[in-house]
Amino acid sequence: MSLVRMPAVSGLFYTSQANVLKREVISYLDEASQYALSSPPSPSKALIVPHAGYIYSGVYAAVAYKSIDPSSISRVVLLGPSHQVPLRGVALSSAEYFRTPLGDVATDKSDFDRLLQLPSVKLDDQAHLHEHSLEVQIPFLQEVLGGFELLPVVVGLIKPVELAGFLSCVWGAGETLVVVSSDLSHYHSYQEAQIIDKNTSDKILRFDTHIQGDQACGCYAVNGLLFEANRRGLKAKALVVANSGDTAGDKARVVGYGAYAFS
Repeated sequence: MSLVRMPAVSGLFYTSQANVLKREVISYLDEASQYALSSPPSPSKALIVPHAGYIYSGVYAAVAYKSIDPSSISRVVLLGPSHQVPLRGVALSSAEYFRTPLGDVATDKSDFDRLLQLPSVKLDDQAHLHEHSLEVQIPFLQEVLGGFELLPVVVGLIKPVELAGFLSCVWGAGETLVVVSSDLSHYHSYQEAQIIDKNTSDKILRFDTHIQGDQACGCYAVNGLLFEANRRGLKAKALVVANSGDTAGDKARVVGYGAYAFS
């Protein structure tokens, strides 16, 4: 990969025009204020955030990002599933920057030597090249945090305890935010999705690490986060659970979205 990981879904999942993108992200954050009662009692250490096109899930992503304290965060560990290439374990990127229309975000390579010693971790730029699950989160992070360093992580087939071991190496303190990018169920009717996603949401809230791919596309990252967050005694809160039928989608075939905070 070159020095800069270029946007792969700019103009598809979100607009490629910087000024329009900034306005849209701000509007989603403003709209998310209607979920004020969902705010956790203390700033979030970790989040689960949906990653669909912004017209479908942008407001629900914004709900998650409203739960953090931006003044304390200078580093984001961002994990998402591999939609494009078969992957076992965890893939890091060699790129020095990840670019969006809002600018470049520097990648954090301070732990690379140590992380690459883990048996489940490798450097794999191909896994990052066309992956949208990480990319769509970055404009929200840029708007909410301003300057920060990013550790982008594509997650493939991996046991919860193994991913938890990776997370323990990068967990940091208050300066580090952990974000897992995942949607919930895919392509059921509106009513079916509500039932499936309610069950998945209950599993997340009780730290059940047996979530499957048909319940959450980012299940491997979700399960690893749940393992580590539970081990550290964090509390989980569902901020919002909805689906594309609530926004811009057809109710006959929806994708589920959930925003969760761990504090």
